[in-house]
Amino acid sequence: MKKATFILFTLMGFQVSAQKIIQRDPIIEQLVSEVNADSLKSHINKLVSFGTRHTLSTTTEPKRGIGAARNWVLSRFQEFAKQSEGRMTAKIDSWVLKPDGKRVDKDQDMGNVMGILKGTDPNDDRIFLVSGHIDSRVSNVMNRESDAPGANDDGSGTATVIELARVMSKAKFSATIIFLVVSGEEQGLLGADYLAQKALDEKWNIEAIMNNDIVGSNNSHDTRIIDNTRVRIFSEGLPAFELDKKAGSIRNLGQENDGKARQLARYAKEVGERYVDNLEVVMVYRNDRFLRGGDHTPFVNRGFAAVRVTEMNENFEHQHQDLRTEKGIQYGDFPEFMDFEYLRKNTAMNLATLSNLAKAPATVQNLTIDTKNLTNSTTLFWQTPKSGKVKGYYVLIRETYQPFWQKKIFTTKNGINLPYSKDHYFFAVQAVGEDGNESLPVLPKVGM
Repeated sequence: MKKATFILFTLMGFQVSAQKIIQRDPIIEQLVSEVNADSLKSHINKLVSFGTRHTLSTTTEPKRGIGAARNWVLSRFQEFAKQSEGRMTAKIDSWVLKPDGKRVDKDQDMGNVMGILKGTDPNDDRIFLVSGHIDSRVSNVMNRESDAPGANDDGSGTATVIELARVMSKAKFSATIIFLVVSGEEQGLLGADYLAQKALDEKWNIEAIMNNDIVGSNNSHDTRIIDNTRVRIFSEGLPAFELDKKAGSIRNLGQENDGKARQLARYAKEVGERYVDNLEVVMVYRNDRFLRGGDHTPFVNRGFAAVRVTEMNENFEHQHQDLRTEKGIQYGDFPEFMDFEYLRKNTAMNLATLSNLAKAPATVQNLTIDTKNLTNSTTLFWQTPKSGKVKGYYVLIRETYQPFWQKKIFTTKNGINLPYSKDHYFFAVQAVGEDGNESLPVLPKVGM
């Protein structure tokens, strides 16, 4: 499906009017259409049926507790793998948690459920990861006995990951996609921290992490605003990882708003809004909300590009609450307080972003900006990506005070001279695959 708009731009002093065609990849468009609100609702109802999914709850009972819930998610991944022609495998990555004197008071069997959809290109080692956390809680974070439905927090994120695995497992992508359901978020981001360190130690080439946490409710508890047309993406601008080593270059180039997480958030906004109607992706220039935390942070802290996806208006009457009714208000995280059409759109946004990334070539290499002469133009050079079939490249341009890329110029060359001053604009380059899928943008380094 094509969507046409008209743009006016100036090139070499001449105003040019052109029709801009936004092309949706028909494969991605079809996958987006298969995300189903009723399917998401059934995933959440099943998760709620386990009573509690508290991190320290039972791992031995067949129908209650986090162990039973993890086993059910694993069975779903294994079922979906049957339609992948052998590309998808599933497992529980297990370890034993020791008491920490904080939110863990006993040895506990832990496990992250992973569905791994292997990429079709043997030369492409990129990994794209989407996550939600399976554990739930009530008011007392150490209460492992009371029912804690966790429908929205974070049944919604877990259901998103399950639904993505259901829809995407039959499709082919050049790069690998990992569908991840982590444990231990409420006790201190434990499952994410475990996997992020493992990925760092084993040198996984993770290019992007989309963490979904509380993505299925459309209203707030205090303002009573109802809105199922916007979703937030939190991202940091400066890198938490080795900032001291990078600060000089960031300051020199003015790239305080262009960390890897921020670039991923921009990408998700552009691609998500391209494929999902009636949804605005709202970028929030913070790593996370006040007084809260999310499973993207352990990855961010180790240098990976990771963002948090969360609903626009949170309802705290239905998060971290004992199940009760007070003054006519029902407290508790139940499915009836969710909007499954909204969850469908947020899940589809994740799907579009991940699919476009995993179908695209790898990022360009060694992008440099020529600064050896005083000029009012800009020259960029880059090398071909390590993997993927490249049709060409988009050169992205925006004024230094603008939050989003304003122009895209297509070229088949590995360099370009632009009539835009390097002093006035930021530049980046994306590799474009044969089907039009774009890689993540890369910003230039100074070349002499």
